[in-house]
Amino acid sequence: MVVGDFPIETDTIVIGAGPGGYVAAIRAAQLGQKVTIVEKDTVGGVCLNVGCIPSKALISAGHRFDTAKHSDSMGIKAENVTLDFSKVQAFKDGVVKKLTGGVAGLLKGNKVDVVKGEAYFVDANSLRVMSENSAQTYNFKNAIIATGSRPIEIPSFKYSKRVLDSTGALGLKEVPEKIVIIGGGVIGIELGGAYANFGTQVTILEGADDILLGFEKQMTTLVKKNLKKKGAEIITKALAKGVEETDNGVTVKYESKGEEQSIDADYVFVMVGRRPNTDELGLELAGVKMNERGVIEIDKQCRTSVSNIYAIGDIVPGPQLAHKASYEGKIAAEAIAGHPSEIDYLGIPGVVFSEPELATVGYTEQQAKDEGIEIVAAKFPYAANGRALALEATDGFVKLITRKEDGLLIGAQVAGESASDIISELGLAVEAGMTAEDIAMTIHAHPTLGEITMEAAEVALGTPIHIVK
Repeated sequence: MVVGDFPIETDTIVIGAGPGGYVAAIRAAQLGQKVTIVEKDTVGGVCLNVGCIPSKALISAGHRFDTAKHSDSMGIKAENVTLDFSKVQAFKDGVVKKLTGGVAGLLKGNKVDVVKGEAYFVDANSLRVMSENSAQTYNFKNAIIATGSRPIEIPSFKYSKRVLDSTGALGLKEVPEKIVIIGGGVIGIELGGAYANFGTQVTILEGADDILLGFEKQMTTLVKKNLKKKGAEIITKALAKGVEETDNGVTVKYESKGEEQSIDADYVFVMVGRRPNTDELGLELAGVKMNERGVIEIDKQCRTSVSNIYAIGDIVPGPQLAHKASYEGKIAAEAIAGHPSEIDYLGIPGVVFSEPELATVGYTEQQAKDEGIEIVAAKFPYAANGRALALEATDGFVKLITRKEDGLLIGAQVAGESASDIISELGLAVEAGMTAEDIAMTIHAHPTLGEITMEAAEVALGTPIHIVK
């Protein structure tokens, strides 16, 4: 039975309560708007529920397990280290529950009206929210679309009990003996590393020449070396052809060096990218334009082809990153409020929670050269840092990309322990227009990994202290 439909008026309606949508809703409410947010599943979206957060919980648990077994060099030897994977999963689920509960509390605290259901546009100023037993129309002044993305399914690898997407890979009840991962991108490498730490034999099939495209080879080489040390096999230029499934496992067929080969495993993880969730929103009724891949084009304020409808996150051009979605959510909310806010992606970092971690912000050395910018590329190794030595984490480096004419920092890359944290200082430096001298003259606490940034800045200036010029 469908409940009677009397339109509800709202200033701003946000579709999707992931890291883009809930941030947009809160910022819009802070700016005095009456806000409604529509979510068909759980607040927090893919990131909090089945993406960034649960994967990092598994990665952290894998690190702990691996460290417990391999700390002999520090004089620490543990006998019979055991793994209770059900408790690992309970830990992961607990982290997710705390965060999603926190987001729900933040929305409530900011007086955002949360509505459960699926949204379908009727026109440029109204939409209907459908749930199992109701259909409610909302009239809005402005809308922010933040519907995220879903895993791409390969026709020859239909998802099943043994053929899993990232959600399935995160929810396994036991540690598999063998897995095959199709795709050597960020998600494939992160989960491959996590399961390798739990003792799984991992094979990664990547169609391109290298894993982690978009990161420099000198960075990805460190990750490949570490994965191989854990017994993982990485096969590049490999074309996945199909899978045969049994009750107990899978046989994956692939082509490598012109020959068809096969490999047996307990599961195959398909991680070849994600597609935008824009196909079932009725966007054509609202007049919102998309390209052939379902990506919505936006202007500098996240505005679509319809002036009062905005789009953010995985459904717009650019990398599919939670922090990019959150950033765009703030811009869209501020634009609706009449602020002159505009997007500028130079300072947005990219991170891989691999071993070692990789992080990049701004220009890479090659990108700068391709644009004809004269640069100085300055590198300082982790191996020359006291804190890195004490942590037994000497693989890696910090590299700064500075403009030759004035020393302006326009990019940076970090490979090594805590790269995901170190990149924040460098992102701030890029955003603030700082020079190598500004960074070198900033006093960094000793002994810390953060000093590597200062040391790299001194290399850029030609006056390094802790390596010979």
